[in-house]
Amino acid sequence: MTGTARAEGRLDERDERIERLLREGPEATPFVELPGGEFVMGSGQRADEMPLRRVRVGPFAAALAPVTNAEFARFLEETDFEPSRYWADEHFASPDCPVVGVSWSAAVAYCEWLSEVVGRPCRLPTEAEREYAARGDVPDVLYPWGDEPWTDGVHALGSKGGDRPHPIGASEPNAFGLYHMADNVHEWCSDWYAPYEPPAGPGAVLVDPRGPAEGTRRASRGGSWRHQVKVTRIAARSSLSPDFEYNDYGMRVYADAL
Repeated sequence: MTGTARAEGRLDERDERIERLLREGPEATPFVELPGGEFVMGSGQRADEMPLRRVRVGPFAAALAPVTNAEFARFLEETDFEPSRYWADEHFASPDCPVVGVSWSAAVAYCEWLSEVVGRPCRLPTEAEREYAARGDVPDVLYPWGDEPWTDGVHALGSKGGDRPHPIGASEPNAFGLYHMADNVHEWCSDWYAPYEPPAGPGAVLVDPRGPAEGTRRASRGGSWRHQVKVTRIAARSSLSPDFEYNDYGMRVYADAL
């Protein structure tokens, strides 16, 4: 894995699974089956990423890339969901770019709708699952590709990066083969956002941890095309009111293991 975001050039050789998705729609949603396992969740970088916790997650599946405008258009056609105010904005309308302006409730509704389309229960991830998926089973790195942010391409540190998201497949996948786990758009998680609970004791392992039963903000993960720092560390956390619709918030679909 290199530290280079081959943002524009990659589209000439874009993953055939992405091309099929764009041709065939949500029925062709490509999932990557992940084995699950133990990892150290969190970091010492920020207070809300501490304390470090040893976590075990079971097997699950993650969609290859964030949900695109092309996929979300089908959802809007077949349901009574109202699109966000960004839906008609040409900056955010490209069919092969991640859909933005998705509230947490809309993200959950899309997962429920897609479950019927693909015949498989779909959902948003827990924060633990999202961090495990972003890590790609590579220990002791800050980013999915290593310890340094990208230094070239539209997602590079300090890059102006344009005024909109970038097409899916426009940057390198992580070691699990998942695209945009640290760049492009923020992705909703299922958890309510809250400080981490400390582990029960030395050597304790938390199994499939979830956030609290209630709260005011939902957790999210991933980088943003809109920020000056466009790539995010694996352990970095963000959150938003579940009703808000921001132009750098999208979603990715997860599922239980087959």
